[in-house]
Amino acid sequence: MLVQILRRLLIAIPTMFVIIAAAFFLMRAAPGSPFSSERQVPAEIEQRMLAAYDLDKPVGEQFVLYVTRLLQGDLGPSMKYKDKDVADIIAEGLPTSLIIGGAAISLALLVGCSLGIWAALRQNRPEDYVAMSFAVAGVCLPPLVLAPLFSLVFGVQLQWLPTAGLYRDQYTVSHLLLPVVALALPQIAIISRLIRASMIEAMRSNAIRTARAKGLPEAQVIWRHALPVAMIPVVSYLGPAISTVLTGGFVIETVFQLPGIGKQFTIAALQRDYTLVMGVVILYAAMIMFFNMMSDVMYGVLDPRARRS
Repeated sequence: MLVQILRRLLIAIPTMFVIIAAAFFLMRAAPGSPFSSERQVPAEIEQRMLAAYDLDKPVGEQFVLYVTRLLQGDLGPSMKYKDKDVADIIAEGLPTSLIIGGAAISLALLVGCSLGIWAALRQNRPEDYVAMSFAVAGVCLPPLVLAPLFSLVFGVQLQWLPTAGLYRDQYTVSHLLLPVVALALPQIAIISRLIRASMIEAMRSNAIRTARAKGLPEAQVIWRHALPVAMIPVVSYLGPAISTVLTGGFVIETVFQLPGIGKQFTIAALQRDYTLVMGVVILYAAMIMFFNMMSDVMYGVLDPRARRS
């Protein structure tokens, strides 16, 4: 297991370098600059602003300077937020994004696993068909569709829940309910389908037949013997699921006006705030690689065959 973790870490280093390089050069290739706007500024002032952020140098030299500072732990100053470093801006928005993402993935695991197990134990019954119909609908409705729909129906028309107005350090259930549910529903659908198929296969295995032949109670057979095996595909999917939730947070935070780093990233990309975009990209890439690695570790704990490979 330790060898596997070290191998993944060694792979992560060049992967992170490629991500940083791709994001850096793509941002520079986009039309416009951080200081281009409708209001014209004198050429001398614009030249000084470009020099202050090394934007007057060749792109290759800019990249070398950026990577050098990054290796020293410096993400640089924001080009749009006055007197603010990128690290400070990310630190302000990260708690909101982690709360929304953590709540969404927790809800997806709880509801998805419960729904999938419930459907598997009632295979080919009306309850199973209803549960899987819900799962198919959930897969077909991404957060990009659900977020505006929830905001329109529950926020504007019915006025049951607020759709904006959440401030940092003032987290309320009413403000978080719609974004968390919109982010979690597609994952609930996928997880329920995964665990249903895995649970059905586990219940038909020889190990379950042996446990029943020994006279073990059905509840013990299900929860102690079948469920750990059925959870293996779900655990292996956790890495991609968390990645999807993190990237889906961009849309959710923008639609519901949440003060997270997803909304900051969207604004920074539109304003050509190069350093802030790079900082968020690096953070999300590191988080996605970390959670994928943890998913592999958990998979190895549940399945001994993975530890031997």
